Amino acid sequence: MEDDLAELRRLAPEASPDLLRSVVRRRLKSGTRVFGPGDPCLGLPFVLHGVIRVQMLTAGGHEIVLYRIGDDELCPVSVSCLFTEKPYPAEAVVEEDATALLVPATVFDDLFASSRTFRRFVIGSYGDRLFTMMILLEEIAFRRMDERLAEHLLAHASGGALETTHQRLAVELGTAREVVSRVLKEFERGGILTLERGRIRILDDIALASRRGVATP
Repeated sequence: MEDDLAELRRLAPEASPDLLRSVVRRRLKSGTRVFGPGDPCLGLPFVLHGVIRVQMLTAGGHEIVLYRIGDDELCPVSVSCLFTEKPYPAEAVVEEDATALLVPATVFDDLFASSRTFRRFVIGSYGDRLFTMMILLEEIAFRRMDERLAEHLLAHASGGALETTHQRLAVELGTAREVVSRVLKEFERGGILTLERGRIRILDDIALASRRGVATP
């Protein structure tokens, strides 16, 4: 536990050892639900290792990924809930086995008030995620789905292929599975890619790049 607290002590060098003894270490298996809509915020999750996915259900009934929390990152939605004393509006699910610290609400308040280093880290992390979500909002509102899907495929493919499903892509992009399937079929008919069970293989990355508005070499 002492080693686990090393990063937290670095972020809050003014914190007393007695205060940090209240921090709880948790090991979380992939698929574990960390919190959900309506749950009270009991503290601030700080990820030491692993990945936690934060997502919301849209008004149209579709899931959309807001962001992911990785190594040495905190959860901005939790920060907002701690500040406002409101329940969670989103869901967090462990995507890759994770080890995380839960900083209780009272400890968070003390650290935020007493440590300039911790305060700057929290505000900086919150600002970065806000900027990311503003970009996501702009993407959803103003870009066509074929452009967004093409960009996602190029960004996440490895060795010319991407292990995924139409439903997972729909969640990542905040749309319906049927919309993703329609666009993928269009790409397949154009010879840009082939669709396999649980896999998408890119045949023409230059043509795919042109669908997202990127200049080809």
